[in-house]
Amino acid sequence: MFPSSAPFLPLSQIFSAIIDLSTDGKWCYIVFWVAGNSSTRWGLLKKRLLAVCPSCYSASGISYYRPELQQPPRPPDVFLLKLCCHDRKGLLHNVTEVLCELELTIKKVKVSTTPDGRVMDLFFITDTRELLHTNKRKEDTYEHLKAVMGDAMISCDIEMVGPEITACSQESSFLPTTITDDMLQLEIPDALPSSLTSTSVSVAMDNLLSPAHTLVQIACQDHKGLLYDIMRTLKEYNMQISYGRFTIKQRRNCEIDLFIVQADGKKVVDPNKQRALSSRLEMELLRPLRVAVVSRGPDTELLVANPVELSGKGRPLVFHDITLALKMLKTCIFSAEIRRRMIGDREFEVYRVLLDEGESLSIPRSKILEAVWNMLMGWA
Repeated sequence: MFPSSAPFLPLSQIFSAIIDLSTDGKWCYIVFWVAGNSSTRWGLLKKRLLAVCPSCYSASGISYYRPELQQPPRPPDVFLLKLCCHDRKGLLHNVTEVLCELELTIKKVKVSTTPDGRVMDLFFITDTRELLHTNKRKEDTYEHLKAVMGDAMISCDIEMVGPEITACSQESSFLPTTITDDMLQLEIPDALPSSLTSTSVSVAMDNLLSPAHTLVQIACQDHKGLLYDIMRTLKEYNMQISYGRFTIKQRRNCEIDLFIVQADGKKVVDPNKQRALSSRLEMELLRPLRVAVVSRGPDTELLVANPVELSGKGRPLVFHDITLALKMLKTCIFSAEIRRRMIGDREFEVYRVLLDEGESLSIPRSKILEAVWNMLMGWA
């Protein structure tokens, strides 16, 4: 099974119509039929795909598997980007977009606005290229940010931070119990607003078609990160994919066939395991993220939560899509933060965005909710 932790590529409009997947347990062969547009960065796509593949040794054009190279990767260095600037609409998204284009991954963020209209942005970031410790990479980042922010920028500083600072930044902030229970429940609710879910999801499992594999058949609506959500779920249940085929038809309807085995190489025959896996797949495809707009005293707060995978990585580009949706609504952000919370035995990444009521009073909360959800799902 190819890594479920592969990032969503910040590439413009890459669509996939058919995907074929096969593996012999050691090698994995995947074919994507994709279409892009004039702004698609094919070189970056290839580079990112190579980066997430397991290490291998090449000789005479043939790659050989080397188990000794399959060591747990070293945690990336974390840097603190401190930005002080004059506030304006869409500024936070402009910064986030630049960081994505530069392949800088946002791990944590803390944004605050002062009474005099100044903004202090604190981004904890890692560098996909692993070059942010060099002056050239820092200067390049500064120049890109300056080009987007212009005269709004007051100061910009990038420094590496130690594990004690990173650990402190991960301390969980308070969330009301009612919000936690409503947003982060792990079961499929009896009644869930259609605006906050995908369309109907069907998951069926069959052990008769193949003598060695369990067939998982999924019918659902396409959304951004669909493969990510499926692979992440199967990874959590320690399932191995031997063969697979993904087909996207009209109106974003997907048909997915996966031939899987357990970690021991056997079929999934236990009815309880089948029900548990089917239920989790349905939940993850119906609600890959949780979105809510709630009252925080006299103010309005946007909450977005997504599960953290076993590797400790959060869902990519969530903050980018949140800020883009709010920018398109011409809604200003007063403050924002990303924190992690344990709910039961599962970790969630929670995005809290306090909206500027002075600019947003005329926008119904339902419209904010719908716009953010559609952007996160790739339906905007």
